[in-house]
Amino acid sequence: MSDIVEDVKAPKKKGGLMKKLMIGVGLLVLVGGGVGAGLYASGAGLIGGGAHAESEAAGPKLVAKSDQKRASEAGGEGHGEEAASEGVGKPTPKGSGGDKFASNYYAMEKEFTSNLQDSVHFVQVGIAISTPYDDTVIDNLKTNEIAVRSAILMALGDTSEEQVFTVEGKTQLQRKLAKAINDTLKEKEGFGGVGNVYFTNFVVQ
Repeated sequence: MSDIVEDVKAPKKKGGLMKKLMIGVGLLVLVGGGVGAGLYASGAGLIGGGAHAESEAAGPKLVAKSDQKRASEAGGEGHGEEAASEGVGKPTPKGSGGDKFASNYYAMEKEFTSNLQDSVHFVQVGIAISTPYDDTVIDNLKTNEIAVRSAILMALGDTSEEQVFTVEGKTQLQRKLAKAINDTLKEKEGFGGVGNVYFTNFVVQ
């Protein structure tokens, strides 16, 4: 009799184990599928990609010449729409030269005055920068203006009298100032982006 009871109970135990195994496998498939779908959706930017997309959008972007806003397109004397429609999307003619990317300019408001290295003379300069990037670089420049101004003054103070009296010396000074500004922006924002520095005023006394 006890043998019969054991035989009857054994299949029940086996069936219960199989049922639990099937439920476990089913749950694993569901969880695995859910994780896989979540990863796919996240990678495709369908979910959870907003912050990543925002941080990408917030970074500086190169501006193509075809996308550049020109002064004539701003509507001066009623020629804005015509100029915009004529210029947009048209390729630059061969042999016309010029840069591939637009130049975005920003003139710093206050001039810079500094003593020259080992000299009784001092230099006073007005500075404008150009960047092939969008307004992000200029915004970074404005945000960190105090640090940028300090870097420019340090670079000017490290300039010799001979340098400021020659065209070649002034060109070297332009490169030195661009490097000083870019180094400061990289330190503060992680990105420089300044292409050139231009003098809007240059006086040695």
